[in-house]
Amino acid sequence: MRFKVDENLPIEVADRLRENAHDASTVLQEGLGGQPDVRISQVCKDEQRSLITLDTDFSDIRTYPPGEYPGIIVLRLKRHEKGHVLSLVDRLVRLVSVEPLAGHLWIVEENRVRILGPNER
Repeated sequence: MRFKVDENLPIEVADRLRENAHDASTVLQEGLGGQPDVRISQVCKDEQRSLITLDTDFSDIRTYPPGEYPGIIVLRLKRHEKGHVLSLVDRLVRLVSVEPLAGHLWIVEENRVRILGPNER
């Protein structure tokens, strides 16, 4: 799968995805740091990359309808320490091989993942 890692996540998230045979780039590596959310979302569409982010604005399905995107993963975590985030990403890597991501919004918390499909409003 192809991922875009938002600037609010450690760069090691992209490394973990690559270590698990995914194609991952980061917002910062592409010089998109500080760009508005709408620009980041359009780049993800253009590149057919699923976005992984801590930015809960991307969980607004009226603004970012899941069916229009190659996938959005919003991490809603109580702790943002690098080790904690990477541990969660390790669990997500296993899930992306068995659950649909394209056209879906994943809201990921420490103990659960909610998946909203393309037709949910």
